Amino acid sequence: MLTLLEDKIDTPMGTLCILCDEAFNLRAVEWEEYGHRMAQSLDIHYRASGYERRLCRNPGELSVKLQHYFSGDLHIIETLPTATAGTEFQREVWRALRTIPCGQVMHYGELASQLGRPGAARAVGAANGANPISIVVPCHRVIGSNGTMTGYAGGIARKEWLLRHEGYLLL
Repeated sequence: MLTLLEDKIDTPMGTLCILCDEAFNLRAVEWEEYGHRMAQSLDIHYRASGYERRLCRNPGELSVKLQHYFSGDLHIIETLPTATAGTEFQREVWRALRTIPCGQVMHYGELASQLGRPGAARAVGAANGANPISIVVPCHRVIGSNGTMTGYAGGIARKEWLLRHEGYLLL
């Protein structure tokens, strides 16, 4: 049975739920009002082997580190350990997301090409949308080919805030 340690932090955009395993690898990060979506994702990925959620204050100092990100230490998220379920393709996309530099964006098609799958922009978009560790696995750094702020599970306003926070100049 997988034990997930859970904490919540206040951010400029609302309350953020943080779940990690007992080795302090992030497993999920989600906005509090979307907790039902996180629970569904956890059930999909971990129900077969079983999991339990246990409240824990600042597990592995992850909560404090995420608060530092929101306070301006933008590169701290690059140091946070993650462990995710998902398909091999999803995990490949999520690893690639972590290579997009802070303050920069990439189009879905560019990310697909980077992965050696130039025709897979939609599949990359679907994997991006299934990312369980938003912010740390920076899915907000992927935008539409015409520069539009497309799909972000936390809402477009949060996506724009995160990009501005990281120094990206929105048009």
